[in-house]
Amino acid sequence: MRAAGGCTFTMNTLEQAVKANLIQKSAEIRRRILQAMDQLNDDQINWRFNSECNSIANLVVHIRGNIRQRIEAGILGKPDTRDREAEFDPGVRLTLQEAKQMIEESFDVLENTMRNLSGDDLLNRQTVRGKSVTLYDVLSQCNAHFSEHLGQILYVTKMLLADAYVSTSIPKKRR
Repeated sequence: MRAAGGCTFTMNTLEQAVKANLIQKSAEIRRRILQAMDQLNDDQINWRFNSECNSIANLVVHIRGNIRQRIEAGILGKPDTRDREAEFDPGVRLTLQEAKQMIEESFDVLENTMRNLSGDDLLNRQTVRGKSVTLYDVLSQCNAHFSEHLGQILYVTKMLLADAYVSTSIPKKRR
């Protein structure tokens, strides 16, 4: 297979590049979630703007639920015990340490699964919400979905910390 610029890729290197990209994006999301949470305390990760908004704790529980359903049940064949509605319950409370551990354990499952799948595995299909999709689709959607929640976590962190917020990516230039 010849790419732009005349580089030749074999299926093995393409498989490696795809898997490396999936893992790198997941690791970046994990890192930035943890860096944001490291700036907060227990009360702040449980804060919600109003009753219709989610706390960071809710988002962490939701990410864990999504990984349990899509990865552990959908790809690894474990029973699906997810209760999605409970993930958003206003009564969900976590300590900062519990939230960080939940993120670490959940992303470990996600990234280890990504590492252990072959190129052929990535083309296997499963049904998600009544639609047949490849495992590559599932993993890509997980990264996209978790990027959305990363944005929410960063926004809440910025709301809570204002000028004390430390960027998890490119720092804003101070005037």
